[in-house]
Amino acid sequence: MRYPLLPNRLPKTSPHTAVIAAMLAGSVGASPLAAQTQDEPVAKDTPPAAVPAELDNDAVQGQGRVFPPEYFERFAPRNALDMVQQIPGFQLQGGRGGQRGLGQATENVLVNGERLSSKSDSTRDQLSRIPASNVVRIEVVDGVTLDLPGLTGQVANVITDSTGISGQFTWRSQFRTTEVDPEWYGGEVSVSGKTGALGFTLALENNNNRFGGNGPTVFRDADGVVFEEQATVLTGAFDRPKASATLSYDFGNEIAANLNANYGRTYFLRVEEETRFFPDRLPVLRENIEDGGSPEYEIGGDIAFPLGPGRMKLIALEAYDGEVNSNTVVDTPTDDTFGTGSRFTVDGGSGERIGRFEYNWQMWKAEWQLAGEAAFNRLDQTARLFELTPAGEFDEIDFPEGSGGVREARYETTVSISKPLTPQLALQASAGAEFSRIEQTGSAANARSFQRPKGAVSLAWQPGGGLDLSLELERRVGQLSFGDFLAQVFLDQDNENAGNNELVPSQTWELTLEANKNFGPWGSTSLVVEQRWIEDLVDLVPLANGGEARGNIDKARRTEIESTTTLRLDPAGLAGGQLDLRLEYEEGEVRDPVTGDLRDFSFGVDREVEIDFRHDVPNTDFAYGAGFIYQRFRPGFRLSQIARGIDGPSFLDLFVEHKDLFGLTVNFTLANVLNGRDRFERTVFDGPRRDNIVLFTEDRDIKIGPLFRFSVSGNF
Repeated sequence: MRYPLLPNRLPKTSPHTAVIAAMLAGSVGASPLAAQTQDEPVAKDTPPAAVPAELDNDAVQGQGRVFPPEYFERFAPRNALDMVQQIPGFQLQGGRGGQRGLGQATENVLVNGERLSSKSDSTRDQLSRIPASNVVRIEVVDGVTLDLPGLTGQVANVITDSTGISGQFTWRSQFRTTEVDPEWYGGEVSVSGKTGALGFTLALENNNNRFGGNGPTVFRDADGVVFEEQATVLTGAFDRPKASATLSYDFGNEIAANLNANYGRTYFLRVEEETRFFPDRLPVLRENIEDGGSPEYEIGGDIAFPLGPGRMKLIALEAYDGEVNSNTVVDTPTDDTFGTGSRFTVDGGSGERIGRFEYNWQMWKAEWQLAGEAAFNRLDQTARLFELTPAGEFDEIDFPEGSGGVREARYETTVSISKPLTPQLALQASAGAEFSRIEQTGSAANARSFQRPKGAVSLAWQPGGGLDLSLELERRVGQLSFGDFLAQVFLDQDNENAGNNELVPSQTWELTLEANKNFGPWGSTSLVVEQRWIEDLVDLVPLANGGEARGNIDKARRTEIESTTTLRLDPAGLAGGQLDLRLEYEEGEVRDPVTGDLRDFSFGVDREVEIDFRHDVPNTDFAYGAGFIYQRFRPGFRLSQIARGIDGPSFLDLFVEHKDLFGLTVNFTLANVLNGRDRFERTVFDGPRRDNIVLFTEDRDIKIGPLFRFSVSGNF
């Protein structure tokens, strides 16, 4: 159910709301200020008093906030992504990681009330190809009030209207002061339009990344005595050129179809050159090289048409991602003795084939949906392990555990209902079941079948005054990584994962509370609290033979809290100023399978602070700002080691932007002003960690250095 929009009205702000917002602005104003480093254009000749506000629709049942194009003029957006990123208090989400199949909608962005159906093209990618001139308005509503099951919390519905043909482009580059090569070839060009009943978008892009740095690595024994030092020079390159096409066709009589297709290829090279110094012998030169390249494609489509009392939508998708990777580590002594080394290669790929139907109809003053999905996933992999001989050749070592195939056939069905209970309260509920069969070939052949219940119930309450609340309880099934079924080798740290043909997908009860408060001309804030109870958590577990593999832990708990606030500083006297603050807190609890103690989850970030400041100088084409981010990283646990990677942990970027330089938006950013570094810490034990017998420690400190980013974007 979608509610009509009221005519344009200015929002009302109570005196106490303005005071609270002013206090918030003052409390964070003394902190380091930050802004995004990508294109964030702004408009010229817009005096503070003329900056339009969002439309006020609190009085409309189920209605949230509406942003006309005029609201974004100060940012001079080039595309819909630029606009969505400037919605106060809104955090763009691209869907849940590891989602099984297509399933119900999980992205918090719609286009003309429809979900973005591609799995390989991100939400950001698709929004960046919609010209800003085609955006009629953006509605921010609670997902429970829509007739798309699976959506809760804030959802941005981008309403577009395309006529004619238009194009846009973005070129991104980056330069460093270390040995890393410049980035010359990043960006995208796209053309979109409509002719008659046919709409189309064609795009070429390249995700271009050059990375690396230099610095020392120190190894100490259990007594803290240094027994090895390394001088490291790391360089790497990543490119992912991709071509994509999106077609839509309106057949009339409420029949419409869409077709999405893309093809790309990944190129990756990482070279780590180390000089190893020892107290009692000559240095050793180590070369650690990883390279790979993989083709990938996706083609999908849907067609929707009236059927009986409702509307049927049929969806199909075929995707494939190849994998050809090699890792070679060679130590060459400087005393003319024989070198040693190893090589590990993987050749294969994974694919997914999905068919889905969704039938929507109205009954008993509610929106209903019956959905069914069949998904067929596959992995084929050949892994080979080699050892360097004194003759300088690599001889293959038997490694059958790393080769094989995995097949999963999965079927699910769900029924959902969306219904307004009162003018301020809406309900959404779904119930379903999943049936799957997993078959593994190779040295550890196995076959198993599963039956899993799933479903959700959500409530959305909008009492007025710019406040809306939503509460959801969901039962969902996780997606397995098929590579975990097979053995893997990590040469750089001398680790190995055994395969596990008994791995099962996790199941989660997830309770989510989201609160959003609109402060009118001051901006808005949102708070999301998630509590998860997980069964069969996938993590590294010890094996009876002394090895380790990805396995299941009976139960775990996880809490996530995220706050996102946007403060527009015009009412505080800084015309054109905006401050965005995001805080994130995570805490997990799982019983360690090695020690038996309770600990947090392995790896990831458990604390994050992000502050963005942007000032669009009134009556000019200029904007400037800064961006600050701090992250706290969790350690990761293996049978005989504890390791932690630390990126930063703090970064500060400064930017300046010209919004109309010969019709182009030009952005220059000085990044990593605080000299954030790439750190890695590891403690390796002599035997299982529970015995607490330290063998050695490793401390790595790589200099990243300042980064100079330059981007140009325009329309044609």
